[in-house]
Amino acid sequence: MTKLFLTSYLAEVADLIGGCEEGLEGKAVTFIPTASIPEEIDFYVDDARRAFERLGLTVDNLDISTASISEIENKLKNNEYIYVTGGNTFFLLQELRRSGADKVLLEQVKSGKTYIGESAGSVILSPNIAYIQEMDNADAVKGLESYEGLNLVDFYPLPHYGNQPFKDAAEHILSSFSNEINLYPCSNNQVIAVVDGSAELLTVEGE
Repeated sequence: MTKLFLTSYLAEVADLIGGCEEGLEGKAVTFIPTASIPEEIDFYVDDARRAFERLGLTVDNLDISTASISEIENKLKNNEYIYVTGGNTFFLLQELRRSGADKVLLEQVKSGKTYIGESAGSVILSPNIAYIQEMDNADAVKGLESYEGLNLVDFYPLPHYGNQPFKDAAEHILSSFSNEINLYPCSNNQVIAVVDGSAELLTVEGE
């Protein structure tokens, strides 16, 4: 069974994910902050780390841009959860491919390990990430020959829908591509929960 939680801002919806998952206390999450490396603003990384700790999870950091393939394999295979932060989707895709982490990650998720993505970490699961250029700077990477994503979902997550500072960019992406691809808007207080290919949009109560 594949289980995915795709978010825009993890810290705002962590309790919602915690309510869907039982027995988090004492388990470990492989925490991949790599997408945030080219970004000047990265407060969401520490926010996510603290959110996981509040849920009782042990946070095991893994920067795939510097880690060896043996370290990548060890952490992705042995920890119970996989989490990928927000940041630059194009840099993330480049490093996933360059390091070989993409193959290990896909193997683990397809075998049943829960995946949690935030913004870029959600977009990366789509068939192709070209649509997100309005939000992310594709020029930040030079070695990316293809924008083909990990293709774990058959839709295209559109994070930060209705939220600043990405409100205008998200609207423009929606108007530009809605007739071409299956976009799935998700605001900062929502989670796209995908179980065995079936997607459901969850919203934080009171929002």
